[in-house]
Amino acid sequence: MTATTNVSNNDYSWLSGNARLIDLSGQLLGAHIAHAGLIMFWAGSITLLEIDRFTYDLPLNEQGLLLLPNLARLGWGVDAGGEVVSLYPYFVIGILHLIASAVLGAGGLFHVFRGAANLKDAAGRAAKFHYEWNDPKQLGFILGHHLIFLGVAALLFVGKAMFWGGIYDSVAGNVRLVTEPTLNPVTIFGYLFGLSNGSWNPLGMAAVDNLEDIIGGHIWVGVACIAGGAWHILKEPFGWARTSFIYNGHAILSYSLAGVALMAFTSGYFVSFNDIAFPPELYGAGLGQFGSVQFTLCATFLGGHIWHALKSKDAYGVLTEKDKFNATVAGFIGLAIAVTSLILLSIRP
Repeated sequence: MTATTNVSNNDYSWLSGNARLIDLSGQLLGAHIAHAGLIMFWAGSITLLEIDRFTYDLPLNEQGLLLLPNLARLGWGVDAGGEVVSLYPYFVIGILHLIASAVLGAGGLFHVFRGAANLKDAAGRAAKFHYEWNDPKQLGFILGHHLIFLGVAALLFVGKAMFWGGIYDSVAGNVRLVTEPTLNPVTIFGYLFGLSNGSWNPLGMAAVDNLEDIIGGHIWVGVACIAGGAWHILKEPFGWARTSFIYNGHAILSYSLAGVALMAFTSGYFVSFNDIAFPPELYGAGLGQFGSVQFTLCATFLGGHIWHALKSKDAYGVLTEKDKFNATVAGFIGLAIAVTSLILLSIRP
């Protein structure tokens, strides 16, 4: 007999946040749009603050900046050796982000105060995007649109590297066009299994040592996201997906947090060990602290994944011993991530 624990009577109202809107698809959309506006505002305002702080008297990598090196990496305003030659592109980008933040903020306010609380009651095409948490087909429809946006973003990056001015290459020491991206699936997908240049490397994808492979990887990611998005829009999830996954608000959030944790984990390795993606002449040689931040975020998101995965069980009122075991395993995985990360950071040359 499986032992169970009743969790349905716990009061988590002090942590409710957007959970107050969990059954209001229109207002929850407004909250998401407003959140995107806050992110845009942060990016735009910090870019302008860093422009104000920037000085031509010091190399970019010695000024303790966060966003300008990212823009320089994309080939804007930078010349040979990572020397910044113009701040104007950064100013334009910062202002565009502030304008976008105002538009998104207005959209968020509209959906909260003027739009339909539930999209099913909205006029026009908006009603198509109403969802119920227990409807896998409609959730797949929403997921499909997200994947298409991600795919387009990946291909825009590819376009910048291949056609629209190029990006910074730390090997060449200058901005260049990537005219022959690697499309060989054996090479690209080999990184997922730690294979780099014919041998195994514990850094996996972070072992990439040329822009051709990076851009080729983004082509594969972009096409896969768009194709997957189209599939999810047109098709229902497979039977095993409908029966294996839990479908409610907390469960969907827990899956999302697991994905973000994986991205933070991967980002941590790239920040800490890959000089192609994060050129030292732009970011500085010692990026261990930034890598530690990414690994800390990974552990935080993983903890959120566990929390919301357990909360998703509230719909059934019980936690089984298997659920507790899975949570314990996830905790050990988080600990292993932290230990592995610290070891790798400590042995970096």
